[in-house]
Amino acid sequence: MAKKEKLSGQQKFEQYYGELYGSRWLTLKEALLKETNPISLSDKLVQPYYMDRASILAASILPITENNNVLDMCAAPGGKTLSIALRLNGTGSLTSNDRSASRRNRLINVLDNCLTPEMKAVVKVTGHDSTTWSLHEKDAYDRILLDAPCSSERHVLTDASALSIWSPNRPKQLAIQQFAMLAAALDACKSGGYILYSTCSICELENELVIEKLFKKREGLFEEVDMLLANPDLDKFSEPLKHGRIALPDTQDGAGPLYFCLIRKN
Repeated sequence: MAKKEKLSGQQKFEQYYGELYGSRWLTLKEALLKETNPISLSDKLVQPYYMDRASILAASILPITENNNVLDMCAAPGGKTLSIALRLNGTGSLTSNDRSASRRNRLINVLDNCLTPEMKAVVKVTGHDSTTWSLHEKDAYDRILLDAPCSSERHVLTDASALSIWSPNRPKQLAIQQFAMLAAALDACKSGGYILYSTCSICELENELVIEKLFKKREGLFEEVDMLLANPDLDKFSEPLKHGRIALPDTQDGAGPLYFCLIRKN
């Protein structure tokens, strides 16, 4: 019997996402390989900060008002934290967290360069493990943003080294971590508070299936929010999934990928 040829990381990647997206995969991959076109977040910053259009849109879905107590669980490099700080406008509080020291330093640099002193005064940078957050704080925040570490397939496709070692185990392991973070966020959120879960992955394991798992494990503790009620324009810039929505670059003129889902704690 002939020995079965072992697939390379690139072949595994192509097979995995080809099965996931079917005939759409070729056009989606082509869009992922193109240069991005970031835009300036806001003219209210001390200096411009450029972000993917889909990321700006997703961050705006978290219903932040002045005097909210907000947690950004995985804040680096800092774009979404800037978006939150702009809406707090020097009121309330914002805890911007990232476990990685190097990423945290980058976050601090972004805050120092882009925020006015008044806006920066309400921001605290921390370096905790988001998966165990609820061991230390529960029912503490009005709003939580969890932009979770993910497969970041756009990066993988343009990094030969990352592509060469890719395996289907990667999204599986990340999904376990993402669920732990989301469960901790639910515990850390106040009753009636909101959590926005997002990733830049195109993999359902890391996106809607993480939300699906939370429904199974934490039944009755939260509900999904219809984001179109808050912003009907989302229908133009993203497509619906069983849970949440996703903006994909093949239909959004290069913007994305960005998955996002808003939930409210009961």
